Amino acid sequence: MDESPTTENWALVKGLPESVSSLRLKLNRKAVAEPKFRFYALYDRVYRREVLRAAWEKVRANDGAPGVDAVTIARIQAQGVEAFLAGLHGQLREHTYQPQAVRRVYIEKQDGRLRPLGIPTVADRVVQMAVLLVLEPIFEADFEDCSFGFRPGRNAHQALAEIRGHIEHGYQAVYDADLQGYFDSIPHDRLLACVRMRVVDSSVLKLIRLWLQAPVVEPQAGEVETVVIKRSERGTPQGGVISPLLSNLYLHWFDRVFHRADGPGHWAGAKLVRYADDFVVLARYVSPKLQGWIEAKLEGWLGLKLNREKTKVVKLNTEGASLEFLGYTFRYAHDRLGRARKYLNVTVSNKALKRARARIHEMTSHHMCHVPQPELIGRLNRYLGGWANYFGYGYPRHAFRSVNTYVRERLTRHLQRRSQRPFRPASGVSYYAHFQRHGLVRL
Repeated sequence: MDESPTTENWALVKGLPESVSSLRLKLNRKAVAEPKFRFYALYDRVYRREVLRAAWEKVRANDGAPGVDAVTIARIQAQGVEAFLAGLHGQLREHTYQPQAVRRVYIEKQDGRLRPLGIPTVADRVVQMAVLLVLEPIFEADFEDCSFGFRPGRNAHQALAEIRGHIEHGYQAVYDADLQGYFDSIPHDRLLACVRMRVVDSSVLKLIRLWLQAPVVEPQAGEVETVVIKRSERGTPQGGVISPLLSNLYLHWFDRVFHRADGPGHWAGAKLVRYADDFVVLARYVSPKLQGWIEAKLEGWLGLKLNREKTKVVKLNTEGASLEFLGYTFRYAHDRLGRARKYLNVTVSNKALKRARARIHEMTSHHMCHVPQPELIGRLNRYLGGWANYFGYGYPRHAFRSVNTYVRERLTRHLQRRSQRPFRPASGVSYYAHFQRHGLVRL
């Protein structure tokens, strides 16, 4: 596993100007040197022109859909970025900035249910990014090493490697937690109390409160009109730039008490690995005391709710047991060379394979018959490249082979649908060779 980045490395985020990187480095060093220091003068850093410019560049690179005002990134570029940033600078400096409502859209979850996303306007995303650039180095000084999600210099593969290492060292009893609607259930008052543990600048706290309380514009099926919904006292909208940091900050306090001298990291010898709101607790034995402690802290202390149907204890040292985490499956399998010992197989989960096939099916459906073959193969290559980059950890050979076969089958059907007569490759050329000649990647 890669080592955790040093302060100097992660502060110099790619694409940030030196002045912004230097500011972040100074804030982080102060936070590291004085763990109980509360920052009281940050607001003027947020609306510095170089910070707003850096925030704009990151929002522009991320692209994304417009908010309720229908203003796109392309439109801002056409009308003038400098004027746009000058307007935000003035509003923030004069304390007249007010965020607009959040536009709600829905994406399908793994289980078929719909997950709501809140899309702020481009202007609000830029201001949130500016706040993120200032606050992130402060809270990074406090975050525990067990946290890997939405943090600079950290990624999912590191979390997977951490779990793998713990399992191989004998921590094979796993409390696999599933938080129900985490982003929508974070209590605002407790979340802001977590922020105030480090930041007491009233203007920055006001910005965060305004974003948490921003109303949601809900589209009505089959109607032009929309409904404005007043936000409750819970939740931070998925889709907001500042939301990942805030959600990490709230669960950081679970990480912290877990590793205290009176926490299960000591009295149970347990290990915690968390990626955003997905986490597992690994131990040699998950006792009722350990399970009760976890559930009491999450539900009683933090005010969250566990999905009892999906939350379970997995004993990986029993036949057929498996753990799924971040699209991967961990299970002990028989040695491929026929030896008596078993090995820890880490491979693409069946759910992840099913989602990949569904996406490939969508990209090669009959609705895509108008897409020329070179363009379609280019689209597939981009998707397959990103998919393989993420799912290349562990032992992915069988999963890659399955995806390769499915892609060739779907492309063959696609070509046969495009013509009135069934398509056939040139004499002596297989479909596989034909697709290779046209650049299809092979995982």
